[in-house]
Amino acid sequence: MSESKDFKIDIGELPISGPGDKTALKKSWIPENARETVSAFISEWTPFGLVASYFVFSTCLYMYCSDGMIAIFWFIYMCTNFYIAGATVLEAFMSITPCREARTIVTQAEDRGWCFPTPHDQLLVLDLLIVAYLPNEQDIIMDRALYALEQIDYPRDKIRINILYNTPHTIEPLETELHQLTEKYSHARVIKVPNSTSKADNLNYFFTLDTGSDLIAIYDCDHYPHPNSPRWAVERFIADPEIDIVQGRCVVFNSEDTFLTSMIAVEFDKIYAVSHPGRAAMWGFGLFCGSNGYWRTSLLRELKMDGDMLTEDIDSALRAFSRGSKTVHDLNVTSYELAPTTFPAFWKQRLRWAQGWAQASAKHFKMVYNNVQDPLHPNYNRSFTARFGVLSLLLIREASYYLVTQYTCLVLSFLIVKFPSSGEELWKLVYFQYPVSQWLFVISLVCLIATLWITNQVKSEFVSRKMIIIFSIQYPFYLVLSATIGLYGHARQIVRYSSWNPTARK
Repeated sequence: MSESKDFKIDIGELPISGPGDKTALKKSWIPENARETVSAFISEWTPFGLVASYFVFSTCLYMYCSDGMIAIFWFIYMCTNFYIAGATVLEAFMSITPCREARTIVTQAEDRGWCFPTPHDQLLVLDLLIVAYLPNEQDIIMDRALYALEQIDYPRDKIRINILYNTPHTIEPLETELHQLTEKYSHARVIKVPNSTSKADNLNYFFTLDTGSDLIAIYDCDHYPHPNSPRWAVERFIADPEIDIVQGRCVVFNSEDTFLTSMIAVEFDKIYAVSHPGRAAMWGFGLFCGSNGYWRTSLLRELKMDGDMLTEDIDSALRAFSRGSKTVHDLNVTSYELAPTTFPAFWKQRLRWAQGWAQASAKHFKMVYNNVQDPLHPNYNRSFTARFGVLSLLLIREASYYLVTQYTCLVLSFLIVKFPSSGEELWKLVYFQYPVSQWLFVISLVCLIATLWITNQVKSEFVSRKMIIIFSIQYPFYLVLSATIGLYGHARQIVRYSSWNPTARK
């Protein structure tokens, strides 16, 4: 993670005179803890001030623009929205083939009595890592560890379940109980990582160990891997020796806890079952997403995780892609995870993701114009299609935050200057200011409906059709919220905000 500089006032040496006192005493006007408090306050609230000022300034600017300028802005925003909607629906249609192939493979395995192609003695050796920040996940780590040790269907002489955790203070009797798992389960390994302050530190420590594995699977502590997930992933590696990373599908299983978790569950189905496999098919590259991902051990040990990145997973995925590594998305490699149940927890999680994506985009954008992958791997050149995919993923996605929020500010200026007196006037004001808007809006709406229809076809068992309908109705508000979070992430990156807020687990 990037470091933020403390806000300090250097007073220097202040002479304090008194009867008989002829020495200068060093004294600070502000105590150290007070300076730290002021620094933390400024670091925390400066991004809010930047984003708030952005909205206020933009709205006021549109209030004083001429009708001609407003028409130009409106056309740009609607065209951009059309492009994003079109790209999204293309990815959705491209995901249909991977979804059908995944279902066909499951059907074939079921017809064979769940007999997999590779004999047990020929399977690859797998290290499965469960990475935990113990104070935050102390209530769930034992449950997830026992589940992995007892439920995962993989030969025990070919798999090792590794519980990697860090904690700033001892937590007993939990830590003792964790280490006692190795006495009961021969394929268990429990490691308390010394001097670790992050997930990246935990992983990098493990990569220094010579475990003799062929593959490494990474899971966050809140995940329940499907019992057959490791087997499906390993079969992909065996079937295609060129594959370096297999990213599975993550499913939210607490969708009925709150309205928020139900919407996140739909979003995850849209991302992992539609967008990721569709983008991989359309642009020619996939991404490791942080959890439920399987790597060839040699590649992961060479790349490691960059602890200076807030989203070290995306950074490692892009570094792997930059050198020509092949990543595939397999919908049968399924894992079930928890979504944040409260808006504050959701807000903290998404802000961390937004800032991390901003970091990764700035670092790896050079892949758009540099087609040579890596000096150490000069035989692979990035195709034009892949470079345009990187452009869409890194630049256009980040720029869309400004386009969506600028459109929002434009509509707000309309509401302030000429507030509608009826619902019909509001409808025309928001969507049909100009004739071209009708076509762009209708086409974008059709693209959205098509995308959500495809999502409905591949939805998980924890998502209902009602949830998808509600998600589609509130989708415009979701876009504005996501764009605002993206801007907030940019503002945090500008001020080099570096506090790491782990997602609350229950």
